[in-house]
Amino acid sequence: MNIEFAKSMSGHDRNQYYLIIKKDDEFVYLVNGTTKPLTNPKKKNRKHIQIIKHISDEITGLFDGEPTDITIRKAIKIIEKQLNS
Repeated sequence: MNIEFAKSMSGHDRNQYYLIIKKDDEFVYLVNGTTKPLTNPKKKNRKHIQIIKHISDEITGLFDGEPTDITIRKAIKIIEKQLNS
C-alpha cells in the first residue's frame, strides 16, 4: 500500500495534514481520523494541497493492515511533530 500524506494549502483547513485515500484527475480525497473520518473523506482540488514527500519508517510501520481512524490520527501527530520541530 502506498501511503501518501498532504498538507492543505488553502481554504478554512489551511495547514492541516491529511492522509490521501483516493485520487482522480482533478481531486483528492482526504481523511484525518477526526473531523474527516474514513467514512466521510474530504474532496479537495489537487491544486490546493502539498504532498509530503518524506514519510518516516515510524509512520509507514503504523499501516501494516488497513488504515483506521486511530492509526491515521497517530500518523498525523508524528508528522506534525517532525515537520514543526
